[in-house]
Amino acid sequence: MTKQLNNPFVEYGYKGAEYFCDREKETEEIIRDLHNESNIALIAPRRLGKSGLIQHVFEQMRSKEPDSICIYIDILHTKNQADLAETFATRVIRAMDSNAQNALRKATQFLKGIRPTMSFDELTGEPSFSIDIQPTQEKSTIEQTFQYIAKSGKRCYIAFDEFQQILEYPEKGTEALLRSMIQFVPNAWFIFSGSRQHLMTDIFLSEKHPFYLASQMMTLNVINEEKYRAFANHFLSKQGKQFTEDNFHYLYSLVDGQTWYVQEILHQLYEYPESRLEREDINQALNQLLQRWSISFSALYQELTENQARVLTAIAKEGRVKAPMSKDFMLKYHLPALSSTRQALQSLISQERLFHDENGYIVYDRFFAMWLRRLN
Repeated sequence: MTKQLNNPFVEYGYKGAEYFCDREKETEEIIRDLHNESNIALIAPRRLGKSGLIQHVFEQMRSKEPDSICIYIDILHTKNQADLAETFATRVIRAMDSNAQNALRKATQFLKGIRPTMSFDELTGEPSFSIDIQPTQEKSTIEQTFQYIAKSGKRCYIAFDEFQQILEYPEKGTEALLRSMIQFVPNAWFIFSGSRQHLMTDIFLSEKHPFYLASQMMTLNVINEEKYRAFANHFLSKQGKQFTEDNFHYLYSLVDGQTWYVQEILHQLYEYPESRLEREDINQALNQLLQRWSISFSALYQELTENQARVLTAIAKEGRVKAPMSKDFMLKYHLPALSSTRQALQSLISQERLFHDENGYIVYDRFFAMWLRRLN
């Protein structure tokens, strides 16, 4: 049974199906593909809810297939093959055996060239383990971990979140290594999710990459507005509150329906005493959130070059810009020369400050965009 939360609008992580909004179609599609033994490449911008969706799918998979093993691995923080090997091996062995001492014994038995260590949680006192990879052993550790999965005989579903991070590793051949091992693990199927669309598309749709056509492609869009309002009102009604259609549309439109930002505003509004949430309440919640984030936003802004700051602020003030290098736009916001503006755009996209698709350019962080619009 899911633990009851004091605030049902979850800001981070996955807290159970009760607090998960919609994604019924996507959940069914992923479960079907995994059950039919297909790998999946899931592509979506950050903060749209792909990590939560994966956790939701895994909860359903555990219910449907109690003997299966579901392993979620976020590799965004990894910088090289050694980081990947440590993270991968640790997550797999922990998932295979919840008993830390048994897991430690198995790690020592199956993985050569590692240094396993036992530790205890300072708050709970529960034992856990981690491993360190000996120098030059990262490749063999990755290979042995896949072999361990195969030898387990258990049906496994493994998600690598922010999979495009492997392209940043200094070592060459990580893609080829993973691809060569995955195809020889008959009892495991994989979700490769990522937020950088052009990199993920290259990995899975370019003939130059080892993962070419190796997975079913899936993209994630925003949650339907009507379903999101029903989800919000379901919890708000328990406090005697409701969103009208117009007021929820106002909230939803402010952040383009992006899941994390909607959740943040709802989380803030949940504690308000008003029975009918009006636009002034939404604006008040936004002001409080922007104030909370103002120090971080100020630090981000200071890191930008002058040209990057001017271009980013101009796009934030417009909301979405189809042609930021057009003469009219550049004159309106007094942007630098064409070459300098182009360079700033490329840098901002690379830093994930801007998002670019067929609809134009938009500031990636919707709250940061609001903060920028308030600058003089």
